[in-house]
Amino acid sequence: MTNGVVTTLTQTVRCLESFGYEVRVIEPSAFRTVPCPSYPEIRIAVLAQRRMRALLGARLPHALHIATEGPLGWAARRLCLQRGLRFTSSYHTQFPQYLRSRAPVPLRLSYALIRRFHAAAEHCMVSTASLHRELTARGFTNLVHWSRGVNTELFRPRPKSFLSLPRPIAVYAGRLAVEKNVDAFLEMPWSGSKLVIGDGPERARLERRFAAATFVGYRYGEDLAAHLAAADVLVFPSRTDTFGLVNLEAMACGVPVAAYPVTGPIDVVRDGVTGALDEDLGRAARRALGADPNDCREQALRSAWEACARQFDSHLESPIGDP
Repeated sequence: MTNGVVTTLTQTVRCLESFGYEVRVIEPSAFRTVPCPSYPEIRIAVLAQRRMRALLGARLPHALHIATEGPLGWAARRLCLQRGLRFTSSYHTQFPQYLRSRAPVPLRLSYALIRRFHAAAEHCMVSTASLHRELTARGFTNLVHWSRGVNTELFRPRPKSFLSLPRPIAVYAGRLAVEKNVDAFLEMPWSGSKLVIGDGPERARLERRFAAATFVGYRYGEDLAAHLAAADVLVFPSRTDTFGLVNLEAMACGVPVAAYPVTGPIDVVRDGVTGALDEDLGRAARRALGADPNDCREQALRSAWEACARQFDSHLESPIGDP
């Protein structure tokens, strides 16, 4: 499973190791797992408490960080509280909105649960200023900023000839799931081609409904970068993402971004410079075509993973307080 959260954590671990840290990641493959309801490609751990206790062991690390609010995150949080250990956490995913898109669960209830989870942390790291404001308004009190980065050697301008579709080419890249609002991209008026990179539970329905679009499934590494760089505009239709790492990846390729003016894109896309923000997604995409690819690339070059990892490192806390 590859997504923005996985990429962020993978790159952060890589940088921390280059700083001299020994990093141990506890993730679902070390546990018994079951498919996530309605999202079988994601595996969730079950009966995690005993195994988590054994993996954490008696030797305390330099720092403890809980990355997500899933079953493993709750198990690790419980053990930290039982043992009186300090830890940090991070808020990557708008789970309340994701849940609301699938079931009529009031946002105030799901936010109360997520707020309780992160309130036990010394710091809860968030990716953007707009997300910081949004969560503060919902009662979060321990928020700090942890930005995101992009691999500008992999994601770079490349020949547009890689794609032979009629131009202009508008591309979506990400999971094909209800919370990603991909229908808004595929429904918007467009005179050229629409390319969909990614897969997920909504793919079959979307392919049936939008037969004129080109679906290529997941792409990785050089292949993904080549697809992105060959497009004319990246359209980011999500209203619930906390950042949208693919926006930086597209800009690193010299491709402007069109999105709604919501949390995430409003901190990443410079309206009229590296893309366009508009409540009319089609209008945003058409306007974004006028952006200078050099401006897009220049913005991405200021977002190095090493700087993001050092920011993450600065927020870590000793499990037992001041060393």
